[in-house]
Amino acid sequence: MPEIEQGLTEAAGKEVHVSFTPHLINMSRGMQCTSYVKLAPGVTADDLRKHLATAYESEFFVKVLDKGVVPHTRHVRGSNFCLMNVFEDRLKGRAVVISVIDNLVKGASGQAMQNLNLMMGFPETTALQQLAMFP
Repeated sequence: MPEIEQGLTEAAGKEVHVSFTPHLINMSRGMQCTSYVKLAPGVTADDLRKHLATAYESEFFVKVLDKGVVPHTRHVRGSNFCLMNVFEDRLKGRAVVISVIDNLVKGASGQAMQNLNLMMGFPETTALQQLAMFP
């Protein structure tokens, strides 16, 4: 948790606190994360979604989905993608961010390969666009 808050604090330029809930679901691969975010006064969940979409528009492996579309682990199975979206919380002034990855690819070997590609000056997507489907 501290590294998430540290990264967000650095990006925001002020202290940020988040609630982070990884979900353990009976499946062979995949991870869903639900984060609850307190919004700044006057900022809406849709504003946050638009900001994230802009921030990640040049990131090949990160996709912010269209408004209202819920990310599912089945949509990232065997891939190095992270799908996310933002929804209004039932509590005023808060938003819910849901993200999904295939933890056997993006959460492990695929992330390592992506980092190696960047460190070695290779295209970020090298060896990461085919589906890894076992198990």
